[in-house]
Amino acid sequence: MAQLATQATAGVTRMVEGVHQSIWDRLGLPGGPQAGQARGITGLAYRSVRGINHWVGKGLDLSLRQLESLLPPDEPAHRGEDSPQRAAGLAALNGVMGDHLQATHNPLALGMSLRWRGQSLTEEHRPPHLPPRLPPDMPPHSKILLLVHGLCMNELHWGGRLQDPPDTAELSLAEALGYCPLYVRYNSGLHISQNGQTLAQQLQALQAQWPVPLQEISIIAHSMGGLLARSACHIATEQGLSWRPLLKNIVFLGTPHHGAPLERAGNWVDVILASTPFTAPLAKLGHLRSAGITDLRHGFVRDEDWRGNDRFQRKADARRFTPLPAGVNCFAVAATLAPRGASLAHSLIGDGLVPLHSALGQHSDAHRCLAFAPSAQRVFEGMNHMALLKDPQVSQQILAWLQAGTSVNVSVSDSTPGRPSRGSAKQG
Repeated sequence: MAQLATQATAGVTRMVEGVHQSIWDRLGLPGGPQAGQARGITGLAYRSVRGINHWVGKGLDLSLRQLESLLPPDEPAHRGEDSPQRAAGLAALNGVMGDHLQATHNPLALGMSLRWRGQSLTEEHRPPHLPPRLPPDMPPHSKILLLVHGLCMNELHWGGRLQDPPDTAELSLAEALGYCPLYVRYNSGLHISQNGQTLAQQLQALQAQWPVPLQEISIIAHSMGGLLARSACHIATEQGLSWRPLLKNIVFLGTPHHGAPLERAGNWVDVILASTPFTAPLAKLGHLRSAGITDLRHGFVRDEDWRGNDRFQRKADARRFTPLPAGVNCFAVAATLAPRGASLAHSLIGDGLVPLHSALGQHSDAHRCLAFAPSAQRVFEGMNHMALLKDPQVSQQILAWLQAGTSVNVSVSDSTPGRPSRGSAKQG
């Protein structure tokens, strides 16, 4: 936190100096040695603030490191690091600026881990290809149900309640179907494809160390987690990883397959702030949002979707089309805030964060539509984005789909989306 405070002070100072110098530029007065810097007494004042902030930050860092070295070897540096409240706070912080935390080697940066009953099977900051540490009391299931959370969240949000370990309908569902439930915790501020690469490698290591021959993997993914699942599948297919043929089902809950309007609105804020010299320095405020958030503008799942581009620049959707994984039963659950029986225009508003067409994989360009079969789509009315995690009707629909156990996807070449079944959050 001391590191973040120091970096924030430096950032705010640069923005204020930038606005200050923009005014001098309009008056025809010269600036400092670099663009956005002031000169003379004014420049000296800003340099003094930056210098003092730098050395205060260095002093705090040194003091805290010395304090940490005084802890006994068996004493954790962060008491209660697995408490639900701390985990939720870290999840939110990482969702907003997790890429910055990782790039600056901040201890608050989360790694990815697979978890069972509150225990981490993979260390968050060890290489993903290393074998997991399976507890001796783990039941020898031959099937895994993997649950992947969304942006700014963690596995404790399943069911809509912060519990450790979570007691959710998904656990009952896993028990009914003979699955071993595993949860994914990850830094949702990183690029989705970066998390996809890590998840693909961790599943490969998990399969190699599983106590019995693994026969089946199914995934339930909420929001951004669905894009992460698609990314991991794409990478596993490209690399020929052995866990990929074991994947049988993926259930997407409110996944923005074609992006989310809020991030596109945020991109417009970047453009507007950068349009005048007085507000251009303030555009850096918008640049605080993470790579994971900007990936949600169009629903990026591959490295090539974002690599080599300025992620804050306004540009059209240029993604390479990534179809649903072949040979996998894929199901889409969408929600709309509109009540049952509302007009079509009203019902298209979506769940408050993700529009219906995006959650169902539909696109104005027929070649970009995801091939969900009509029977593999369900729309719940009078329901918001977060309610998809806890509503019992959603769980009942997932159970019905997974119990059927048959392939329902249409071919990738069939790009005409079917009409989804509709349900009410109140009447079902």
